[in-house]
Amino acid sequence: MNNRKRKVADIALKLFVEKGIQQTSIQEIIDRANISKGTFYNYFSSKNDCVADILEYLRYDASQQRISIQFGKDAKDRGVFIEQITILLRLNEERNLQALFEAILSSNETELRRLVLQHRMIEMEWLSERFIEIMGEEIREYAFEGAILFYGMLSYMRFTMRISNSTYSVHRLVDVILSYLELIVSYMINNQISILDYSAIHSLRTRVDKKKVTIAELQELAQQLQQQYKFNDEQQDLYDAITHELQQERIRKIVLQHLLKPFQQLFKETLIEAQVNTFANLVWYYLKTI
Repeated sequence: MNNRKRKVADIALKLFVEKGIQQTSIQEIIDRANISKGTFYNYFSSKNDCVADILEYLRYDASQQRISIQFGKDAKDRGVFIEQITILLRLNEERNLQALFEAILSSNETELRRLVLQHRMIEMEWLSERFIEIMGEEIREYAFEGAILFYGMLSYMRFTMRISNSTYSVHRLVDVILSYLELIVSYMINNQISILDYSAIHSLRTRVDKKKVTIAELQELAQQLQQQYKFNDEQQDLYDAITHELQQERIRKIVLQHLLKPFQQLFKETLIEAQVNTFANLVWYYLKTI
């Protein structure tokens, strides 16, 4: 990670929070960061590009902290999961991002709105995958809707508690709302009922995603995994099976779907667990688009 670029992005964020994105000029960022105009444009093509990097840095920080919390612990540990959820909330509060997000979403700035929506979509994808990991593969069909319901309840509960000047613990609030969500998902499964179908979720993803995942990208990620870590025989066998399927003219979805979860399980508590999960999630998403 380029630390100098990160420092400029942090300075830009403070200006955006203080004044608003549209009210902050690139020259003001340059002056506050004490850099040349050429350096700014070497780092970012525009203010929107700067915002995109700010959001990426936020996700990176949250990801690193989440990995640290989970390292050496059971992935299904509820306490670990609750702490992982609260991390992004705390980072948002520390950097005063919530008001900035709300201002962007209520504006007519299409590209900025897409960036914030994409940021939230990535977070919901992470949450839905963690729901599956903790509650079991049988909830996959309902996990993304569950993530939306969870964040909806959390957002409006925090809003209500703020305007009523109620004191609350973020950790306890997440814990209680997670308990509500567990009951809701159980009801959805038992009654085979949901509000959103796949087409609605796919439409949402398509609207906010910068681009669709391609086979070339998946193959490149797969190669990076092999370069970063020495596989044992079992890991190598599943890796070979998955990459072989991705090279076929007609990809057999059902075969890949049954390979992904065991593949992720083989890398639990390894140095590349997070990278393997990202790869598997992108493969799963790709399968839904073909």
